[in-house]
Amino acid sequence: MKKIAVFPGSFDPLTVGHESLINRGLEIFDKIIIAVGVNSEKRGFLPIEKRLELIKTVFKSQERVIVKTYSNLTVDFCIENGATHILRGLRTSADFEYERAIAQVNRLMKPEVDSIFLLSHPEYSSVSSSLVREIVHYKGDARKFLPSSIDFEYFFGYKPENK
Repeated sequence: MKKIAVFPGSFDPLTVGHESLINRGLEIFDKIIIAVGVNSEKRGFLPIEKRLELIKTVFKSQERVIVKTYSNLTVDFCIENGATHILRGLRTSADFEYERAIAQVNRLMKPEVDSIFLLSHPEYSSVSSSLVREIVHYKGDARKFLPSSIDFEYFFGYKPENK
């Protein structure tokens, strides 16, 4: 039986921290489904189509990574896709408390789906999508926080100055 994990999030945008967690998750799981949550009530920084394209660009040579969207409960998405695990990253102790509560509720709803937590590498513990959005909003150079395989100018509409 293949071990399949769902890595859920908004990925607005995908960061080097996300990329690291997914690559490390591939050491544990046979397949990882990157599940991009769609919330019709919320307007994202990058349109959903651009987020999907960015993620697919980063993992284009990795056949064990699948990218999908979803708009239901994560545990239901897991069941629909044959996943037995939810992969989550932890950067801080606050992340742990938040993720622990969600994992416990998920487990009560669907005991066949378990959560796996990976600690972020120290160099990525301060990197977040919201930080990247703020830098990009002010036309700063966010390239060191994003996967190197993406075309920054294409996805964000400007070329940062080299300083």
